[in-house]
Amino acid sequence: MLYKVLKYLAIALVGTLISAVALVFSQRPEQLSGEGGLDFSQQLTAGRENPAPLQSVPMRDGYPLQVRTYGGADNVPLFVMVHGSGWHGLQFDSLASGLAGAADVIVPDLRGHGTAPARRGDVDYIGQLEDDLADLIKAVAKPGQKIIMGGHSSGGGLVVRFAGGEHGDLLDGAVLLAPFLKHNAPTTRENSGGWAHVLTRRIIGLSILNTFGITALNHLPVVQFNMPRAVLDGPSGDTATTAYSYRLNTSYAPRAKYLDDVAALPPFVLLAGSADEAFDASQYAPTMGAVTNKGRYDMILGETHLGLVDDPRTQAIIEGFLNEF
Repeated sequence: MLYKVLKYLAIALVGTLISAVALVFSQRPEQLSGEGGLDFSQQLTAGRENPAPLQSVPMRDGYPLQVRTYGGADNVPLFVMVHGSGWHGLQFDSLASGLAGAADVIVPDLRGHGTAPARRGDVDYIGQLEDDLADLIKAVAKPGQKIIMGGHSSGGGLVVRFAGGEHGDLLDGAVLLAPFLKHNAPTTRENSGGWAHVLTRRIIGLSILNTFGITALNHLPVVQFNMPRAVLDGPSGDTATTAYSYRLNTSYAPRAKYLDDVAALPPFVLLAGSADEAFDASQYAPTMGAVTNKGRYDMILGETHLGLVDDPRTQAIIEGFLNEF
């Protein structure tokens, strides 16, 4: 009897693994048109003529994380700003400069992103982005300094993930700019408004394999970004990251039970534009408010997903939040 049970389980296991591998290879990256995604026209011209220079901060594995720092006065919090998917820290150059009097602002180019030749194209394991942010905080924070982490889009999702992870107790506050919560969250529009091309079957297959501890295929791309030709053909085109591996994509977003990560957030302020093409701003408060009462929600009327970052109203709200610490 035991032999039959074991035989059945073995057959079921092999069948599951074969099905998972079949799902992984049944879907491959496509050539995207660059049309119908987010409006990058503002983002391409945002920032100052002479942006803050890059500096290196060594991570636990020796990787030279590239960061930009912006002023700060005495007795202000440390404000770590996490850029959105496919982009890099320069998206915050104007905003970070404007906030320099209210905080010690530091903006990293996450692994796999940015302008530095030393950047890598991927993370080494799921969760490495959280470890990097924790290493950065421990390297630059002053004794007793309050720690605020902010992020835009997927960067906001990473802040949520960070709060729910092993390093979450480092945070005293959070700033979320139109954060990505999950593909099936009420806040997310279909395909994030045409910005993201998700290889859903491949993600399902890799998720199954990871359940059994099989990670050998985690380097495969699972999400592509529909970057406009103006971005890819322009002078900064080599700084764009056009696809994420399974391990990078997983590292960049809240966990499957994303509301558990939301519930772990410290006091936070969330801003989203009423004209956001990727997310539904009206759904943040009811979705997140169901599991936490620590948040304040501000809708920026008429603003788009990317335009939110450089809207003067955004800077004013964040500055007011930082002044509370």
